[in-house]
Amino acid sequence: MIRFCSLGSGSSGNALIVEIGSTRLLVDCGFSVQELERRMARVKLSPADLTAVLVTHEHADHIGASAPLSRRYGLTVFTSAGTRLAARDNGFARIQEIQADAPLEIDDAWIHPFTVPHDSREPIQFAFSDGDHRLVLMTDAGHISPHMVDIASGAHALLLECNHDPEMLAAGRYPPSLKRRIGGGYGHLPNHAATELLNRIDQTRLRHVVGMHLSTDNNHTDLARDALAIGLGCAPCDTAIATQDKGFDWRTTVPS
Repeated sequence: MIRFCSLGSGSSGNALIVEIGSTRLLVDCGFSVQELERRMARVKLSPADLTAVLVTHEHADHIGASAPLSRRYGLTVFTSAGTRLAARDNGFARIQEIQADAPLEIDDAWIHPFTVPHDSREPIQFAFSDGDHRLVLMTDAGHISPHMVDIASGAHALLLECNHDPEMLAAGRYPPSLKRRIGGGYGHLPNHAATELLNRIDQTRLRHVVGMHLSTDNNHTDLARDALAIGLGCAPCDTAIATQDKGFDWRTTVPS
């Protein structure tokens, strides 16, 4: 069984907790140490309960306070060489460099890092397995690659970026350069790309899909729900969206 929850998802900070057996992993720490401690307390945990930290890339809303967190709690951080080199603070207590498509094992957890098209030094996302079930985190990508389709196919749980609505982005207050970055092929996935990915993958084992990393300025929850519903063939009210303030509560890959 895989148990997982989000402590917050969006451009102001991202953090995900994944539990497999006795292994408890934090994916990204896009908050201060104090804020992460507060958010973990909300789910009855402390950073002292963590086995390790995984970092997807060096953008502040993901790497955040990963280095001071690792120093304060003596945690090993797993990330790509490019992310370590690009980090403003790369003074991790312990660091293990990992490569895309080179699976690794951390105690009870099997982890498959995979590459995504994003405008950072060496971005990776993660698929997690307990041997029977698979959870895939797939955010911060500018477009859907064939490799992403392969990774998401057959998953039991998929945490999928629904960052923006292109019309809202075009009409919004952001400067043209930022609009081009977000909407470009190495920016962030728009709602319709989430629909496209869902239409292309094997959904036979899929129990959970959560829309992630919604823009507060360039998206609306109802639009993201509609996009997921089209891809899943369900009603929008049956879809789930992670929020910036609360993330989402604990979920598991097996029926409760």
